[in-house]
Amino acid sequence: MGVSKQLKVPRPDPNFFILDEHKDNLDRFERMSEKHPVNILTTGNQGCGKSSLVRQFAYIYQRPFATFQIGLLLESGQLFGQQRLKAGETFYQEFLFPKAIQTPGCIIHLEEINRSESPHALNELFSVLSEDRSIWIDELGLVEVATRVMFFATMNEGDEFTGTEDMDAALKDRFYHIHLEYLPHEVEKEVLIRKTGVDETEADHILKVVNSIRGNDQLGMSISIRHSLMIAELISLGASLREAMIYGLQLSRDTLESILLSVHVETKEIEVKEDQYVLFMPTD
Repeated sequence: MGVSKQLKVPRPDPNFFILDEHKDNLDRFERMSEKHPVNILTTGNQGCGKSSLVRQFAYIYQRPFATFQIGLLLESGQLFGQQRLKAGETFYQEFLFPKAIQTPGCIIHLEEINRSESPHALNELFSVLSEDRSIWIDELGLVEVATRVMFFATMNEGDEFTGTEDMDAALKDRFYHIHLEYLPHEVEKEVLIRKTGVDETEADHILKVVNSIRGNDQLGMSISIRHSLMIAELISLGASLREAMIYGLQLSRDTLESILLSVHVETKEIEVKEDQYVLFMPTD
């Protein structure tokens, strides 16, 4: 089966950083997929680049790509197709999922895999993620996953994410695991400068506040890299740090003043060995 016209290699993000060990192991997973099926579960803080990692992987290795929102599933079989009514007659409409998994080398992104409306909605995934990589669908017959197809699942974990559930242990067992963390200060600063045009001093000011909030459990706030980019973009267009945080983090002015005060009096600093981060782009 050839590549569906609906499936394309995604565009790259020239400013996407990951740990060098993640890059090395992603290369190993890609080579492994030439021999046998590979599934990868990506977890991490909200807005830390889980979905971007999957798209960037597809670009790096020039693989066709498709994303499927698992949170939209209501019942088993819904990924493959659904009975529809037309001119008083029912017919089976095949969806993109069976086309994608039968496209050699396709990267399948199962987004928010722990957010389905019903646990039964994920039943069909057990078969396509197994070593056998096939499933019988009455309306389609035997659907077999093509060679080199890789499944990437992403999910947010924690009580603050409404609608999420613990991932079924038997399903989770089918995946390798990559966990993404917030970027170190210097790397995130480089991302802010590259993507928004703020200068080095402005980026430092933003991250001094952002990282202090991230490190303060009493504040109970999670500031993603996506949020720090929103703040930086507002500042690049002339907003003050206070304005950018109010609008970028949806804070009241009173709440922000309290946070800034707590940041100002925070003096503890711990020196830790930094991990090495590298650009996730093709090598010449």
